[in-house]
Amino acid sequence: MRLTSLIVALALLAAPAAAQEEDPTNDYPTIARADYIFACMATNGQTRRDMERCACSIDYIARIVPYEEYVRAETVLRTVQVGGEKVAAFRGSEQTKTYVADLRRAQAEADMVCF
Repeated sequence: MRLTSLIVALALLAAPAAAQEEDPTNDYPTIARADYIFACMATNGQTRRDMERCACSIDYIARIVPYEEYVRAETVLRTVQVGGEKVAAFRGSEQTKTYVADLRRAQAEADMVCF
């Protein structure tokens, strides 16, 4: 009886870790999601409903764009905002254009679903 209880307890402890490892949509750190939600709310409104929509949006984006690609696209977007000759390579690169295009496409889909 004690062995069975121990096996069940170990299985229950292992289940959440296994589920998290198998879920690729959960690879965005909480801080990245919070940053997105705060920026989204600054643009769309400061109500509880706006927060829910913004949370829905980042969750939707996380299902489409892997976190590494999200970071690359955000880095490109922030760098290009600086302007000047030094960032011209970012603007012209096909690779960076692809990162940004993928993120913008995911954001557009998220807007249709969540807003």
